[in-house]
Amino acid sequence: QVQLVESGGGLVQPGGSLRLSCVASGPAFNTYTMGWFRQAPGKERELVAANHGWGGSPYYGDYVKGRFLISRDNARNTVYLQMTSLKPEDTAVYYCAASRGGLKIGYEYWGQGTQVTVAS
Repeated sequence: QVQLVESGGGLVQPGGSLRLSCVASGPAFNTYTMGWFRQAPGKERELVAANHGWGGSPYYGDYVKGRFLISRDNARNTVYLQMTSLKPEDTAVYYCAASRGGLKIGYEYWGQGTQVTVAS
């Protein structure tokens, strides 16, 4: 069983930056693929970024490539999402999730979410 707790959301102006953190409790964090998802009001949840515990190439949604960076510190059981050049359309609840599968599938553990609002 893995429990995930996100933090770091908030209100930011367009063009600004935020860093989200997700701390995992439970064993073998480095064996999980970790992903960041987001869901805006009235829209489906979408995968923003993901990376394997062992490294390798991460996944990024086309709409965040070049602006967001996913990273992790396995020693601290933490995964981060550094968000830059934020746009109003990035406004959503952001969730971290853990998978034993690939970058895009098999997410079975979810955090409670953190709100990100991009507005002037």
